[in-house]
Parts: sequence; structure tokens; C-alpha cells
Amino acid sequence: MTDRPTTGTHPLDHLVLPTGSLEVARARLAALGFVVAPTGIHPFGTENCCVFLADGTYLEPLAIGNEQAAIGATAAGNVFVARDRLYRDSRGDEGFSAVVLGTDNADTDHARFVDAGLSAGDTLSFSRAFTDTSGKSDTASFKLAFAATRGAPDAFLFACQRINAPKVDRAALQAHANRASGILEVVAVSDQPTEQSRLVSVAVNDPADAKDGAFLLPNATLSVLDPKSFTARFGIPAGSSTKLRFAAIVFAVRSIDAASSLLAANAIQHDIAGADIVVRPASGQGAAFIFREIQ
Repeated sequence: MTDRPTTGTHPLDHLVLPTGSLEVARARLAALGFVVAPTGIHPFGTENCCVFLADGTYLEPLAIGNEQAAIGATAAGNVFVARDRLYRDSRGDEGFSAVVLGTDNADTDHARFVDAGLSAGDTLSFSRAFTDTSGKSDTASFKLAFAATRGAPDAFLFACQRINAPKVDRAALQAHANRASGILEVVAVSDQPTEQSRLVSVAVNDPADAKDGAFLLPNATLSVLDPKSFTARFGIPAGSSTKLRFAAIVFAVRSIDAASSLLAANAIQHDIAGADIVVRPASGQGAAFIFREIQ
């Protein structure tokens, strides 16, 4: 994969994709050629089945595993669960709710979000078990700080500090049949892109103005497009107007021909947009997936 521009901003860590069923998400992602990790259970009612990529980023399909625990966590002020519920109430159980940035100090990020009037609530610290494909287990611990704009339930961003990173071998989890190796770009849609760029700027810790709505993170690009530009670029209707909605993920793949052949063999409908393969959202796949060949 070629080098990408770097700035002083936070790097992309992972993406949160709400789903009504981890089984559906697991089947869809496997059909798209991804290896899906064993189910991870949070201590506050949600659960995930992640897709880990060789560049260190990952997808987090997120479902409600224990409704009563999630309700209790929301009542106790858990922002992660509360924002997930807000998203589902607004957009349904399938989608793309959050972009997560890596940080080494979530408390500092929280203070910045408060000062900017963009804090979505208190920080959250938690731990959960992690198991790799060989059955080896460890404990992952995190501290999160949340940013969002008022009146925009469709999307939020948060900074994730890894207090303890699992000491497990992820090589087998990163060997995807579609030959995806990382995330090149995350694309959001907004009918107020200039206004929403301020939220993104604060969240990623980049005071500079984005060029054409694109923020150059150390390991990916985060773009905010108006609906017309989004449709023109990917050939996908942008949907109803919104302050901010995360809509597409561009993956780096080592062979576009191999990816195309796999999608065809698995009866996954896909379109061609220039040199990209575009797969529209479906149950278990809450965003448009774009595959782009990078040598």
C-alpha cells in the first residue's frame, strides 16, 4: 500500500456499524470476503463481531445483546450506549453511526470537546475479554471521549484511548479473501458540510481548514461531502437530508480483479465507478463499501 499524507491529527482507529443481528452482519461480511472475529461482549449490553485490517484499523458491527443491560447503562449515563440507541431510534438498526479516532489521552480530548461546546457527555472507561481465532484470550481496556453536535442524532465521533491492548495474534483475522488491507477513506454526507466540518476538525484535533471537505488523518482521509457531490462520486443516492451522516468506506485491496471475482462468485451485486468497485449498503453492512486497488 502506498504511503498516505500525514498531519498532526488523530489517526483513524475504527468505525461503528450498528446492526440488528450479529449473525446477519457476520454472514454479509463473510460474503464480502472478510474474516470476522469471534463475538465480543461489552459489560453494558452491546456486542460486536469485528473485522480487523492489516493497517491497524477495524470495523465494529454492533448489536444489542442484552436489552435490559443496555437500558440500565443508558440510564446510568453511558454515552456510547445512549448514542447507539439515539441512532437506532432515528435511522433504524442498520447503519454507520460513529467514526473513532485513536488518542493517548482521552481526558485531554474530552476537555477540548467541552471547551468547543461539542461534548456529547462524560468519558467512558471499560474492559472486555478478547479472543483470537486460536482461542487465546486477553483483556482489552479503553477510555472514550465523545463529540457530537446538538440536534444531530445520526452520527458522532469519539476518541479511543487503549489502556490495555490485547496481546493476541491477529494475523489470521487480517487475511481477508477479498485481499483488503486497510481503510483509505471514510465519507460522510451533510447538507451543511461547512458547519459539520467544525465538528470533525475538533474531533480529529486538526485546527486547519479541510481542503474540499477532506481531512487528512495520519492513516486515512475523512471527507464530508454534500449530497450532490456524494451521488456524483459514487453513483449512490445520498438519501434524506441530514446534518451529518457517515455513508461510505473506501478499502484498499491488493487486487481489484480478485475482489470483483469473489463478489461475483458470492452473488454480491456491485457497480463500477471509475476504477472502484461499489457495493451498496445491505442488512449487516450499514455503509457503502468501495474497493480500490492499491499496490
